[in-house]
Amino acid sequence: MRESTMPLRDFTVPPVVTATPSGGLADAVFDHALDDPDRVVFGRKQDGVWADVTSGQFRDEVLALAKGLLAQGIRFGDRVAVMARTRYEWTLFDFALWSVGAQPVPVYPTSSADQVWWTLYDAGVTGCVVENEDQAMTVGSVVDRLPRLARLWQLDAGALAELTASGAQVAESVVHRHRRAVTPDSVATVIYTSGTTGRPKGCVLTHANFMYETDTMVARWEPVFRSRPDDEPSTLLFLPLAHVFGRMVEVAAVRARVKLGHQAVLAADQLLPDLAAFRPTFVLAVPYVFEKVFAAARRTAEAEGRSGPFERAVETAVRYAEAREQKHFGTGPGPSAAVRVQHQVFERLVYGKVREALGGRVRHAMSGGSAMSRQLGLFLEGAGITVFEGYGLTESCAAATANPPGATKYGTVGLPIPGTRVHIAADGEVWLHGAHVFAGYLNDPRATAEVLRDGWLATGDLGRLDADGYLTITGRKKEILVTSNGKSVSPAALEERVRTHPLVSQCIVLGNDRPYIAALVTLDPEGVAHWLSMRGRAAPAAAELAMDAELNAEVRRAVVAANTLVSQAESIRAFRVLAQPFTEEHGLLTPSLKLKRRAIERGFAAEVAALYGR
Repeated sequence: MRESTMPLRDFTVPPVVTATPSGGLADAVFDHALDDPDRVVFGRKQDGVWADVTSGQFRDEVLALAKGLLAQGIRFGDRVAVMARTRYEWTLFDFALWSVGAQPVPVYPTSSADQVWWTLYDAGVTGCVVENEDQAMTVGSVVDRLPRLARLWQLDAGALAELTASGAQVAESVVHRHRRAVTPDSVATVIYTSGTTGRPKGCVLTHANFMYETDTMVARWEPVFRSRPDDEPSTLLFLPLAHVFGRMVEVAAVRARVKLGHQAVLAADQLLPDLAAFRPTFVLAVPYVFEKVFAAARRTAEAEGRSGPFERAVETAVRYAEAREQKHFGTGPGPSAAVRVQHQVFERLVYGKVREALGGRVRHAMSGGSAMSRQLGLFLEGAGITVFEGYGLTESCAAATANPPGATKYGTVGLPIPGTRVHIAADGEVWLHGAHVFAGYLNDPRATAEVLRDGWLATGDLGRLDADGYLTITGRKKEILVTSNGKSVSPAALEERVRTHPLVSQCIVLGNDRPYIAALVTLDPEGVAHWLSMRGRAAPAAAELAMDAELNAEVRRAVVAANTLVSQAESIRAFRVLAQPFTEEHGLLTPSLKLKRRAIERGFAAEVAALYGR
């Protein structure tokens, strides 16, 4: 591919949609039901069976719930927290709240009592929806410090039926009066950041932000929503709706009339059967999902004694995809005849089975939330699944850049989405400008002023633009390590490469104010179980496993591979395998699975000291 000797500092892609001049997000529900009431717009899983929900049915449920919310005291501009897993009822509440001009505030269902208190207190919520008794008890434990909270509804205790009954006598016209008072500049939601460096901040996102973002994504990427021209587009949403990526998918699906299903559990043993049953035509996910699909395929091949053929299939897929990529960008002739023949052989033996893991109909996917390795992207492309990797923040209403259809550069996060301008500041920080950029942080003008500068969003991420305008994220400003020798090191690329090893789950690179770079590594339980099984070994205790010489030798290979990416001064000199993972429950991960670096260093202070001979 063409590499620029003079990297770009600024790149803009012209818009493909115009800003919606009036109305709000709920209007689409009523407009679609009026236009085509019998169109299937949701798949709803009840008692283990997927049932269709039409646009007319969804409109009626939204209207009934909106009436109930009004009857129980929710008013225009009120904020209502929603604390649940990804399920149909969350989407129902979102659109019912938007119908009356209220503002849903998402809360991760795994949040601690202190996290719940801060979100509900800072947002000043007047009502809260929870999924089950455990979550109700979490809210109850802090309710005495939430003076504005007046209502608590529990989904698994009949909240929908209760609200519907309450609103039975409310005239539909009352809902419509509220809905028509919503303007594009009205606040749609307040989504709290991960809080990796302090208290989470509430990002204020308007109806205009979401409408411009989702309409742009649909207009530019709609051709890939189907695997075949005659397919009705559908997607299974398994991203958390507490995260901006999941909310963007929800809104885009409703506005584009894409059939949407919800899956509450990301674990492979529950997700994969639902993918097989729902059979989406495309998926939107984080790299973790694609990594799990690839790892499962590799383990199956090894267990069946086909490790060699599988690795050759991977190599062929990567060579095939890379040659196609080079041809598109004018730097190569495309796959050779020999590679095409090999690719056809492995299509029957390997690639079709990989696609079956995602339901069998998926030919395109979008990935965001964190970096996906170039090699994995190329493999999936060669296996018949084009993954459009993108980049964005809560503050940019999800995607700000993405690889476009027909012009994917794996290893990059693509071009600015239409209507967006990307600028690389003098210190390498990525700045964004567009109609999807948020309005600011709730109750925090100082933090708002730090990131919003004359309409530009200073992301805190470091990156570079190539000659074609494709963005590559190289790290995060606050995560840059400076060794005691004065060497600046971005940990992201090293951590990503170490994590590609099938035995590794997580990796954190250390070295700030220390003489050299080191790392802490956690193990992938499924990968380790398979590795032990293939060697006929019983599983030792976790502490023994972390010290196992053979296993440590395998992890060392991952570290050596990562070190090839950097200079000797930036390389990992020492590492330690930990007996336990970094978990959200122990305060070491954010709900979106980002590492809490300071907390990890504090929690494993003894192990860190040992890496430096102390």
